[in-house]
Amino acid sequence: MFHVDSGCRALVLAVLMLSGCASVQAPRIETAERTTTVFVVRHAEKDTTPELKDPPLTEAGQQRAEALRDKMSEQPVVALYTTDTLRNRSTLAPLAAARGLAPEVYNPREPAVLAARLRERHLGQTVVVVGHSNTVLPLIEALGAARPVPELSDADYDYLFEVTLRPEGGATARVHRYGAGPR
Repeated sequence: MFHVDSGCRALVLAVLMLSGCASVQAPRIETAERTTTVFVVRHAEKDTTPELKDPPLTEAGQQRAEALRDKMSEQPVVALYTTDTLRNRSTLAPLAAARGLAPEVYNPREPAVLAARLRERHLGQTVVVVGHSNTVLPLIEALGAARPVPELSDADYDYLFEVTLRPEGGATARVHRYGAGPR
């Protein structure tokens, strides 16, 4: 038999406790690394001249597009998605230029297809999707999150939705605001 003093016993106990904590925390770290973040935003303010089929952004819209770039400056964005309209491509243009990313075009009438693509291609990554007032909320639902607001009106341009996709399934959506208030 050997004798272990109380200081040594405390050290052994501390090592055992720390090794137990490390094994408990490791899955959390792995899960966090596999969490996907999708920022969903409506295009910025557009020219509302009735005869325009594919309206450009207004000056306020250009400023909002720059505000989106600035808002995303701390985010590790790796991919951009847009519908094939001038206002949506223009909303992403400052962010795309700042990151050196080419936005990928998606069909806004197929939110489930885009949601599946985002889950499949961007596990553990952060992406930005630009949609329209009538497609943003259906996309959030297709991603598995509840609508964070009841509806978007034609005047709502300052919402930025952060959708967190958990690897085990399920999603949550948070509301942020960016740029100047609604115009």
